[in-house]
Amino acid sequence: MPTELPRQQFVLDTSLFITEEIREPDESLEDAVLRLLDRIATARLELNISCHMPPSIHDELVTMLRERDVSEEVFERLETWVVRKSPDRYGVTIPADIVYQFVDEMSDRVDRGLRVSEEALREVEQLDPDTLGTGEEYMTEADRVLSNLRDKYRQALRQGVLDSREDFDLLVLAKELDAGVVTEDRGIIAWADRFGLRYVRGGQFPTLLEEYLRATGVGDERSRG
Repeated sequence: MPTELPRQQFVLDTSLFITEEIREPDESLEDAVLRLLDRIATARLELNISCHMPPSIHDELVTMLRERDVSEEVFERLETWVVRKSPDRYGVTIPADIVYQFVDEMSDRVDRGLRVSEEALREVEQLDPDTLGTGEEYMTEADRVLSNLRDKYRQALRQGVLDSREDFDLLVLAKELDAGVVTEDRGIIAWADRFGLRYVRGGQFPTLLEEYLRATGVGDERSRG
């Protein structure tokens, strides 16, 4: 077993476990997650690499996995090999400039959301009200406008931005531990960069662990075993 390795830590996002990127062809979600947790366990035991998760992210992940009917073995391994830790919300300091950037971005996104709403309203105004009574064509067009509004509004306000307490917990914990962030969420990646944090795309994380194990000879030993 390798000794005196510098300790590496990662904070894991829900998206790591759900993304199709960690699956092999024709592999089920459950099998992919078990294979990932097996690599996390081996990296912990052999290379002193530890993986953490805020309780808010853990609860979110458990809910998603239960909705997908995975076995209890998945939850048992998750509890064993991924450390739950609350971020130190009072002790971790965040530069004021980052807060200013967040405020500016949200202000810009609110403006974009208003423009999207205005465009939808103008489009509705162009619909023929005379067909409202006979109904189906008018309602179909109105539903189409509403559906487009929802998609564009969601993209304007939420895509690529921190839009939940869970996202913020992830970043604060990573900053506290000086850990790498593992996620497929573009908003978290963008803000991890602003926080000055290391990050790894979720789909690349299993390969990263395997390369670490192979580089230290552990991967070769497992293959021979």
